[in-house]
Formats: sequence, structure tokens, C-alpha cells
Amino acid sequence: MQLTPLTAVSPLDGRYAGKLAPLRPIMSELGYMQRRVQVELTWFIALSDAGFDEFKPLPPEARAYLLGLVRDFSEADGQAIKDIEKTTNHDVKAVEYWIKAQFDGRPELLAASEFVHFACTSEDINNTSHALQLKAARDDVLLPLLDRVIDTLRLLAHHHAHVPMLSRTHGQTASPTTVGKELANVVARLDKAHAQIAGVKLLAKMNGAVGNYNAHLSAWPDFDWEAFSRRVIESPEPSGLGLSFQIYSTQIEPHDYMAELFDAVARANTICIDLARDIWGYISLGYFKQKTRAGEIGSSTMPHKVNPIDFENAEGNYGLANALLRHLSEKLPISRWQRDLTDSTVLRNMGVALGYATLAHQSLLTGLNKLELNEAALSADLDAAWEVLAEPIQTVMRRYGVPGAYEKLKDATRGQAVTREALHGLIRALDIPQAEKDRLLALTPASYVGKAVALARRG
Repeated sequence: MQLTPLTAVSPLDGRYAGKLAPLRPIMSELGYMQRRVQVELTWFIALSDAGFDEFKPLPPEARAYLLGLVRDFSEADGQAIKDIEKTTNHDVKAVEYWIKAQFDGRPELLAASEFVHFACTSEDINNTSHALQLKAARDDVLLPLLDRVIDTLRLLAHHHAHVPMLSRTHGQTASPTTVGKELANVVARLDKAHAQIAGVKLLAKMNGAVGNYNAHLSAWPDFDWEAFSRRVIESPEPSGLGLSFQIYSTQIEPHDYMAELFDAVARANTICIDLARDIWGYISLGYFKQKTRAGEIGSSTMPHKVNPIDFENAEGNYGLANALLRHLSEKLPISRWQRDLTDSTVLRNMGVALGYATLAHQSLLTGLNKLELNEAALSADLDAAWEVLAEPIQTVMRRYGVPGAYEKLKDATRGQAVTREALHGLIRALDIPQAEKDRLLALTPASYVGKAVALARRG
């Protein structure tokens, strides 16, 4: 059976293949191979500039050719490496052999071919390639999507800053807020989550089979290999890799930074799950309507339905992403002795975890952009909840020393249907200044929103 979106096992490459197009060149096997080639050739060119008599600096045309191999790396190149791997049964060695094959007809490169993969263990290539993948996925796909979510929420928060809404703590009527303020709460949380994702340093090591530069020093004992490795890893592309240097490692980079990154992404996802569920509930209450699209069907049997499927899809995909991200963050920092191979299998699923997060952000954005506020429903709920004014009335009573203020309002309101007239009768009977009575009498559930409007506009 030929692999197509219809026959793919994973929905990321099946039903949702089109939505994952930005991530595919980065997190696919092809993307991984391209970055392995990048690391090998960056190391190779840097060795030519290290001052060794045995490896003179490469001429400009040779450097340009090598950089072109990275820039123009194609699916055919990836397949050629896979074909070599059928013989080597070793993926990194296949990359090395493919690079050497590209030296044919170029004497200056053929003469230096033994410096390809020089003093490297496979993990020197792999861990740097993974870091480059994560850098591109984070900076070019995930964070821009999260920016769009935050920007959309901020616009909605500002636009609806003044629209009062009944709160529901524990699912029960509570002190009013505004629609904008509730969205601003999420913006503040996601701003912090965004900064935490962006702030994770992506680490890489190139220090040999067990992290001690053993092979390097056997060739040139007096050369400062640690400083050289740091330059290759930290120098900006194309002379380096633009990553952060990992000083201590075994054969593998410890993956603690990966755990930090995946935990940060999962935390942002969790905030978005919280939002998706709340919006789902507000749609159910009628606070929001959803824009309809011609030809779209909400139910196969109930023609009236406009289901909140974008928020449900987002919630489900965030959950899948977090399940994988949390396994990655718990498993990857653990390796037996100087290394075992369990990390290799797990690392190949980074793209799956990030793919579900990408898909979830897209669904959430689609849902947010379809929302229309139903101010009539919000107003009706507020007008039926005069009991929420028990809080300000008893607070003013406390200010003026009225004994048993809380208890009196509790007796008058708890578990009872409270009307405007009943509250006004209670206020008029209070032993407080007339100006305070007038202020309380003017208060309505819709106007009792505290500083919500200002907070919403500030966010």
C-alpha cells in the first residue's frame, strides 16, 4: 500500500498533513539528515581553519560548495543517504560516506576527506542536529503561532474590556467581571509562558565518545579542543551552529535543556487547554456565538447545531502533545552509565509532540476568530443575579461598623432568589450615611466590576 494522507497511520501525516507543512521540513527525517550534514560540514570547515599543518584552510570556492550542499539539500539527497544506510546499518556513518562521495572531482576536498567526522562520535553529530531542529521548530513555528494566539486574545480583551460578565466561581454566580478582563488573565499567563519557552538555552556538545576529548587529544595533544568546540557550537551560522555550549557530558548531551523546553511548551499548552474549556463553557451559556460558514454541518441529524469543535479539537491535541512532551521530559535526562540507546528512539518523536501542539494552536486560533459576543445573553444573566451585590453591601456595612454585617447578608441571600427590590429595601434600612446608601442603591450587577475594565485594557 502506498503511503498517502489516506493511508498514513499518524493523523499528522494523514488528515492534518496540510496543516503541518511548516514543521515538516524541520522535524522530519529529511530535516534531521540536513542538519546532520550541516553539523558535519561546519566541523569540517572549522578544522580547516584551526591552524593544523595537515589541513590547510579551504579555498573560498570549496567553502561555497560545501555550504551549498547544506542549503540545497534535497529529498533525493536524503534518499541517497538512506540507500547507503542499507549497507552500513548506521545512519550517521551513512551521512559521512555521502559527504565524502560529494568530494568526487574536487581534489582539494578529496585530499582532506579523512577530516570528515574527525574525532567525532555519532552523538556529537546527533545532539547538535537535534538542537538545531528544536531551534528552528521553536523560533520559526511554535513561538510565531503562540504570538498569534496571544495577539488575538489581547485584541479581544481590549475590544471587550468594558463588557460586564457574571463570574461563576465553583460554577455558582459570583462577583461580576468583564469579558475582556477574563481574556486578559490568559494573555498575562501566556506572555510569561512564551518568555519561558523562548528563554531556554539550546545546548550542544562536541567532545567525543565519553565527553573527554580523548580522540582529539590523541591527534593534537597541545591543541585547546574545548575552546575550539565551543567556538564551533556558539559562533553564529554559517561559521558555527549558533547554539549554547555544553561543558560536561557523557557520550550524550544530558538532555536537561530539552526537558526544560518541553516542560515550558507543555505549560503553555495547559494554559490553552484551560482557555479552550472556558470558551467552550461560555459558548454553551450563550455568551458567545460562532460565525457560520456556508455548507458547513454541525450535526448529521440536528440541523440547528453549531458545535464548538475548534476548541474541542484544540483541547484534544494539546492533551496529546502534553502526554508526549511529559514523557520526553521525564525520560530523556535518564541514561544508563555513559549512554544507552533508549533516548534515540524517543527523540525521533519530538516532531510528533510538537506537531500536536502546532495543530492545537491552529485549531484554537480558528475558534477564536469565529467568536461573536452575545451581549444580550450576558446582560440577561447579570440582571438575574442581584444576589452578587451582597458582597459590596456587607463590605460597606463593615466599614461603618454595622454589627454582624456578613451574617445579615448571608441570611438574606444564601440559597435564595434575590430581587432588586429586596436588596434596595435592605439598603434603605441600614444605619449608614445617606450618601453611601445612594451609592449602593445606584449599583447594579453590571456596574459592579471593580477595576476589571482598566486591567483588561492594560494587558
